[in-house]
Amino acid sequence: MDKMKTLNPSLQNGLNRIENLIPTKPQDIKKSGEDGLAFKEALGDALKTDDVAAQIKTATAKVEPGALKFSNHAIERMQSRGISYSPEDMTRLGEAVQKAAAKGSKDTLVLMENSALIVSVKNNTVVTVMDKNALKENVFTNIDSTIVM
Repeated sequence: MDKMKTLNPSLQNGLNRIENLIPTKPQDIKKSGEDGLAFKEALGDALKTDDVAAQIKTATAKVEPGALKFSNHAIERMQSRGISYSPEDMTRLGEAVQKAAAKGSKDTLVLMENSALIVSVKNNTVVTVMDKNALKENVFTNIDSTIVM
C-alpha cells in the first residue's frame, strides 16, 4: 500500500479498482447447529407463521393409508392464493375421490364452492388447486372426470 502513495494519482485510482476485483477469503459460514438454528428448526419456525402451511402440515402429519395427499405444487398454490379447507371439506373431498376411483377415473377435476382441484385418483394426490377467480376462461386438460360438489 505504501507504494501506492508514491504512484501517479491516475495509476493509483486504477490499482484501487483492480484490488477490489481480487478475490478475498470468504467469511466463516455458520453451519447448522453452531450458534443458530438448524435448518429443520428454521423451516419449522417459518411454517408456523403461515396458517395455511400449518393446517396442511397438521393434516398430512396424520396421513392414513389411502388418505388424500397434497403435492408440493398444490400446497404452494394454496398458500399463494389463500385457500384452505376445513376438516369437513377434506372429508367430502376424500369421499368424492373415492367415488371417482370406483368409476375407474384416473385424473379428475373437483369443483367445490370457491375452488377447483385437479386430483390424481390413482395416486390419491391433489395435483393443483385454483381459486374461483382462476377458473374463468381456464382450460382443463388431461382429466377424465369431473365432480361437482
